[in-house]
Amino acid sequence: MSLFADLLSTIFDRRADAAPRLRRDPRALPELVKELLEARSETVAAVLARHVMQRYDGMTAAEKFEAFRGLAALNVDAEAVRAALGAYEAEPSGRSYRAFMAAAEPPRAELLRRLNMVPGATERLVRMRADLLRLGRGEPELEALDEDFRHLFKSWFNRGFLVLRPISWESPAHVLEKIIAYEAVHAIQSWDDLRRRLAPPDRRCFAFFHPAMPDEPLIFVEVALTRGIPGSIQGLLEEQRAPLDEASADTAVFYSISNCQPGLAGISFGNSLIKQVASDLASALPGLKTFVTLSPIPGLVRWLEEQGVSIDPDDAKRMNQLAAHYLLTAKRGDGQPRDPVARFHLGNGAMVHAVHAGADTSENGQRQSAGAMVNYLYDLAKVEQYHDRFAISGEVIASSAVKALSAGREKAQA
Repeated sequence: MSLFADLLSTIFDRRADAAPRLRRDPRALPELVKELLEARSETVAAVLARHVMQRYDGMTAAEKFEAFRGLAALNVDAEAVRAALGAYEAEPSGRSYRAFMAAAEPPRAELLRRLNMVPGATERLVRMRADLLRLGRGEPELEALDEDFRHLFKSWFNRGFLVLRPISWESPAHVLEKIIAYEAVHAIQSWDDLRRRLAPPDRRCFAFFHPAMPDEPLIFVEVALTRGIPGSIQGLLEEQRAPLDEASADTAVFYSISNCQPGLAGISFGNSLIKQVASDLASALPGLKTFVTLSPIPGLVRWLEEQGVSIDPDDAKRMNQLAAHYLLTAKRGDGQPRDPVARFHLGNGAMVHAVHAGADTSENGQRQSAGAMVNYLYDLAKVEQYHDRFAISGEVIASSAVKALSAGREKAQA
């Protein structure tokens, strides 16, 4: 961690330790919120913010839902916004622009900033947004409230504030416990399983942290150093495998990427994480020439069922054709790839490099993709070019081998 991040973490920790415990304020939550928004003293505002957060932490799900509805009501005054915009159009100046910006920002956004004055509040606000996403789905007013959370979090969790830290078997136990809990792709079954992923010389793990949440990983990636591009997750995670000397590796395989905080959904970290890790590994290990993923295809089985296509996982050639065809042609209504993992990696500037039938024999792998997996290739010299092509035209960049498999499926259908 950088010296600056260490300093911030120390300050946050001391503030949290020094914060006195508060007796419960008997006033209703709306009254506390109103007083907090009107407070002119930073000290008074900090105390009120702690009372509001304390009250929220003790609420039931139903009470939180009503609290969110109250926050959503702290909306912009549309008439005031129109008047301020008219004044700015009539006479553009710093003063009229500030007036417009003040009118255009809802009071609830300022409330969230003031709540963040509480020691440890950033993490608690992330959890609050997780509650909002869970409770407010399908509620237009609460979805609008979430836009204010997203807007603030995009600033607070800007890449410039994030710290990339390696996770090893020597990392603190409380961090390792969270890696086990947050692993979302290939479940970590035990401490021995975790050790196999972190301790050998051909394994790496990296995570982004934020100074306001120094013990909470935001996202992490597990990396295997290999010779050649693997086509099976079982081989990578095999218990009795012989570790490879890192100096002999020519390929870095990103085989699991896990977002850790539901309250940060929609705040993109993965793009920066993969590119930073790939760059750091290339510098540390010059023998690495290839950077790929070994990724699930979570939407494949459902799509095939919708198409009325029978699935035979034992027919490797057919499964590879189906997987390739799905990745290259299945789209959502907005023209984006239907598969969420494909959208993520293609949006980062990767290309579909190869598909592998029978690559994931786990129950989850069979249910989602009939065992098929895919390599996305990150060509560090071309990721920006590929990103632009995908972003501008929606083009799915793929290897000639994958294109041939997809074409073979189309020919079989004709």
